[in-house]
This record gives sequence, structure tokens and C-alpha cells, in this order.
Amino acid sequence: MTVAGWWTGDPRSGKITLPLHVQPNARRTAVAGCYGNALKLKIAAPALDDKANLVLIDFLHQWFKLPRSQIRIRQGSRSRRKIVELASCDADTMNLLAHLESSCPAN
Repeated sequence: MTVAGWWTGDPRSGKITLPLHVQPNARRTAVAGCYGNALKLKIAAPALDDKANLVLIDFLHQWFKLPRSQIRIRQGSRSRRKIVELASCDADTMNLLAHLESSCPAN
């Protein structure tokens, strides 16, 4: 198991767990840095009718180049604090997370 500052990867199960702090109603969807022990993401959608969650999944789909079916909100679908699970624990995904973590300004 790989445990980084804010994400966890388990090559045996093939999953990565990401704690996220999501800010809906932003001007644009983007990574905003670290927020405690989570990655902060700004989402350009309201937190109504699952719109922000759908944009979040789409953003992670594009960013990690994973099928949407491999990205799931495991916990916190109705709150800003979410636990997202990626069903891909390959080297490319882990390298992207490690690079992001090293360049991530803490808030």
C-alpha cells in the first residue's frame, strides 16, 4: 500500500483513494491546492441535483484519463468533503498524484 500525504494507493486491490474538499459554484473547474489532508478542487457547477458531482467526475475523468466508470464517490456525495475512489492504481496515475502533491501549495 502506498500512503502519500493526502492519497492512498493499494496495488493489490488496484484502487486509489482521494480525499477531496470540493468548492461548488466556482468560475471554472480547477485544482486549488491542498486543504488540510485533502486536495481542494473548485467546481464550476452548483451543488444542486448532483450537478457538482457530475462535473467533478468529468474533471477527474479528463485529468486522470480514466473511464468515468472507474471513478466513484465513495463517501460524501452531499457534502464538500468527499472520498473518491479510482479503480486504477497504475504507475501513470500514481506519478501524476505524486507530482501534484509535490507542487501543491497548502492552504
